[in-house]
Amino acid sequence: MIYMPAELIKKKKKGQHHTEEELSFLISEFTKGNIPEYQMSAWLMAVCFQGMSDKETANFTRSMRDSGKVLDFSELNRPVVDKHSTGGVGDKTSLVVGPIAAAAGVPVASIAGRGLGHSGGTLDKLESIPGFSVQFTLNEFKNLVTKHGLALVGQTDDVCPADKKLYALRDVTGTVESLPLICASIMSKKLAEGLSGLVLDVKFGSGAFMKSFEDAKKLAVQLKSIGEHNGLKVVTLLTNMNQPLGQAIGNALEVEECLNIMEGHKRPSFEDTRELCLELASWMILLGKKAKDISQARKIAEEMLVSGQALKQFKQMCYRQGAKQLRPLARAKIIEDFVAEESGFMFSIDTEAIGIASVLLGAGRLSTDDQIDMPAGIEYMKKIGEPVGTGDCLLKLHTNSQEKLLATKNKLKGAIKISSSIPPTQKLVAEILS
Repeated sequence: MIYMPAELIKKKKKGQHHTEEELSFLISEFTKGNIPEYQMSAWLMAVCFQGMSDKETANFTRSMRDSGKVLDFSELNRPVVDKHSTGGVGDKTSLVVGPIAAAAGVPVASIAGRGLGHSGGTLDKLESIPGFSVQFTLNEFKNLVTKHGLALVGQTDDVCPADKKLYALRDVTGTVESLPLICASIMSKKLAEGLSGLVLDVKFGSGAFMKSFEDAKKLAVQLKSIGEHNGLKVVTLLTNMNQPLGQAIGNALEVEECLNIMEGHKRPSFEDTRELCLELASWMILLGKKAKDISQARKIAEEMLVSGQALKQFKQMCYRQGAKQLRPLARAKIIEDFVAEESGFMFSIDTEAIGIASVLLGAGRLSTDDQIDMPAGIEYMKKIGEPVGTGDCLLKLHTNSQEKLLATKNKLKGAIKISSSIPPTQKLVAEILS
């Protein structure tokens, strides 16, 4: 059926609900180039002001998914799962949870993204491994998952092309911050993966895109609702990002931390990374029907990690995807300590500022054309609540540029608060919507 775009814009401007057919028309015709950007921009702004119902958002997401190719793993006759994080500083769990789940016999199909703002990207981390390739066709990706049970690749042009066009438009029209549009962008790509189950890590706090727990929970509930409206089993964890996750922030540094965890090393500085990886992987194993309950799934996850089976899966994935070697990873020429000027306890940290500082050192992009300096980044040496003495190292700054180092040190001033009192303990996983 054909609709007049101007009438659909007016309908949403009045706060009325679109039918599934109307949303399908909008997305299909915009993707084909038959609806001009100025009309789509007006509709997006109307959505920002009026929102969408849960049913509308689910239908909109499905239309985005159907704008491109959709994978089908039904011939495997077993659930295929993935994990997605809304992004945070030092969040490298995708490199560990997939291998743990795959080692437990759960096929993991993961289409990941690059760094966005102060938040690092999984693809960038993997590309710090010499030779590792994330560029595969959709058929190649499917074959990797079907044959080996694990693949981690970048988005192809034939997956959700509508999302790519819409996001570029939202970015320049002030329409990024809309909950239905954010949810549809995330979930359309996950639905296109042909998954049976999805574990979502929705972060809140100073280093997350959602600063408050309440806003993060709204996002978590809507993401879960969209998945379930479209036949996808979803478990959502709300996790704390009021300090960097683990010790490493930056691509090669984070890969090194993940290798250490999978090799069995235990350190207080990255125990939170290890714990969150086990928690996420446990839910993936449960959704993959390899355990009867979450307690059994946790035991299986720990066994896969401790026995070295997860490490074996990670190494095999790396070599299949072109890696020449896993070590040595590149090291920065300049490593400098950022020290405490007073004593007390680590009370709080502006985690977003730490993420931006790692970007300034070269670990991320200031513009889309920037090249990432793979060994650049930050080591986070003191966790919140730990005692600090004057002159103690709080952060280790890694870079290949003296100029970038100076700019970063200025950015870090005031980012860390040291107090004479011990801060209240914060839970890593605040809530689980299962």
